[in-house]
Amino acid sequence: MSDPAPWIPAEAEGGERRHAPATLRNRMAIADVLREILPAAGVVLEVASGSGEHAAYLAQEFPALDWQPSDPDPAALRSIAAWCAGIANVAPPLDLDAAAPEWPIERADAVLCINMVHISPWHATLGLLAGAVRLLAPGAPLILYGPFLQRDVTTAPSNLTFDESLRVRDPRWGLRQVESIEQVAAGHGFVRDRLIEMPANNLMLVFRSG
Repeated sequence: MSDPAPWIPAEAEGGERRHAPATLRNRMAIADVLREILPAAGVVLEVASGSGEHAAYLAQEFPALDWQPSDPDPAALRSIAAWCAGIANVAPPLDLDAAAPEWPIERADAVLCINMVHISPWHATLGLLAGAVRLLAPGAPLILYGPFLQRDVTTAPSNLTFDESLRVRDPRWGLRQVESIEQVAAGHGFVRDRLIEMPANNLMLVFRSG
């Protein structure tokens, strides 16, 4: 399971690039599933892009899509720009806080959020759902990836340990119940389209509005 603050500064790009080791472990599996979910063309808004490594990799895996990375952290924005430099279908990263009532983008054809929900206060997830419904046309996907809890499903011991470590670091963090997210999503007109089991006890949740 990835560390909640896994960045390792690199010497390249004047030290602006950060490296998240978990990216190398999960990016191929994520891309394989996204091939079944993302539209053939359009804009993918990635919320909480972190180091920018997923954006750089996925944009090259999906050259027909325009990738819009984002993050509220200035260090992350610099890292994203460094990793994505020279990739034609990646836009400059946006300073976007998922919890903010307004986002600096008006529309997207898909919204992707990787490993944010458990490493942020609950109000960030609430903001993510509220923001996504403002941007997405009916039927367009909102895609969440990471570790989650499910009612009546045994949680892997490693995820329970990870959840405890997150709450020690910040009591506002922690693994979220899928059912809690679904309830809030329903209030915004989203329904869960798919729940996909991923490697390392992670899940991919796909929501679409009616």
